[in-house]
Amino acid sequence: MASLRDIRTRIGSVSSTQQVTRAMKMVAAAKLRRAQENIFQARPYANKLSEIITRLQAQLDPTDHPLFVHRESVENVLLVVVTADRGLAGGFNANLIKLAEQTIRERYEKHRAEGRLFLVCVGKKGHEHFSRRDYQLVGDFRGAFDKLSFLTADKIASVAEDGFMEGKWDEVFVLYNEFKNTISQNRIVEPFIPIPAERFLTPVMESDGETADDDGTNDPIYEPGVHEVLASLIPRFLNYQIWRALLESNAAEQGARMVAMDSATTNAEELLKELNLKYNRARQDAITRELIEITSGADALSAG
Repeated sequence: MASLRDIRTRIGSVSSTQQVTRAMKMVAAAKLRRAQENIFQARPYANKLSEIITRLQAQLDPTDHPLFVHRESVENVLLVVVTADRGLAGGFNANLIKLAEQTIRERYEKHRAEGRLFLVCVGKKGHEHFSRRDYQLVGDFRGAFDKLSFLTADKIASVAEDGFMEGKWDEVFVLYNEFKNTISQNRIVEPFIPIPAERFLTPVMESDGETADDDGTNDPIYEPGVHEVLASLIPRFLNYQIWRALLESNAAEQGARMVAMDSATTNAEELLKELNLKYNRARQDAITRELIEITSGADALSAG
């Protein structure tokens, strides 16, 4: 049985841990509010931009822009995997990494075996996981969420676009956690390049009433022309799609961390109750033993 000193030491340790998890929960809650504001502001623009690109694409031949062309043979593949820089967020990172590994097993196992699979890992957790397993990593975006900026999204989009145009890879997908609500996320595998002819909708987009089909009855007139507008919008579209994925992941991460720390704080409270009860019982047992020893000693003296 643990001594009173051991139990007191453990109570102090659990109490200190509880203070840390409570503080981390409060920090995550504050960051979550800011992250939610950012993603709620970004979603309407990203959705409208995607809608316009789809409308323009429908008016053109698929070969009118190189980023629309689906290559007959997919020789090389790039996956952009967005995780977090830190842990202590429940299954946030592990689940996204599992999704990436599952996607690779189901679609690109041969590409990986032949050295034709490349990864851009945004966030320290994904970068470290895949680098330890000898994946071919492109760029280094660890620490991207320490000071999240649109410039980071621009760099990632440029890596994907430039590599596609140069023939380094034939298709690009983005894997990330989409913010659904504070306690849950949607894990997304989104086609990025070539730009799909049909608009890709995430579960949140669908729940918000976004639609992939358009009858074309309300198509606007574009000036100076469809090609000119498209040439201007596509770089902005690609940058903003990555930016939205980063904002979604950031909000989802803070929500996951807040829930994880709340659960840890609650568990610490339960453990403290058990330890205090155990301490009180051990203390009572020690007092009882001392009384018995005193009584026995007194009886022995009386009998002598």
